[in-house]
Amino acid sequence: MQQSSPSDLVVVGRILDAWGLRGDIKVMPYAHDGSALLEVRQWWMERAGQWESLEVLSARSHGELVTASLVGIRSRELAERFKGTEVWISRARFPVLPDDEYYWVDLIGLRVVNAEGLALGVVRSMLDNGAHAILEIERIGLAGEKPGAPTVLIPFVERYVRSVDRVRERIVVDWGPEYEG
Repeated sequence: MQQSSPSDLVVVGRILDAWGLRGDIKVMPYAHDGSALLEVRQWWMERAGQWESLEVLSARSHGELVTASLVGIRSRELAERFKGTEVWISRARFPVLPDDEYYWVDLIGLRVVNAEGLALGVVRSMLDNGAHAILEIERIGLAGEKPGAPTVLIPFVERYVRSVDRVRERIVVDWGPEYEG
């Protein structure tokens, strides 16, 4: 159904193809566990410049993928029309995480300072190397930094990340300014 979309939409996956004969779809989650895709029952998709809201009847893990049944999509042919479309979910509907876990989207844009209070930059993106997440820090707004300065990569693990304070919009790390990223 076409309608105006919420302002807090976050892209969470891409529809790879139809799944089976009854109109199910298979989705590649952009997060490693796909929890938002599994729990949220309203997905948004942009097609031909228009936002559509689709209700999820059921969603389940299938290896690294998520398979789902959507209201009104009851044939393989209809499901195939969504191939390549990204799936968006309102950030307000994401499942609540334990205190020591974070959605990547909530970390991007936070300032990063080391334990001594020295500003290291801002989280530009998050990467996954298979073993753990990595903060990609853009060294913007720092004295002496030239535009296009190399980013700093800091493993997002307990050994290096001391705290994440979303209210103060900063991450404190055990990382020296001279460390290579």
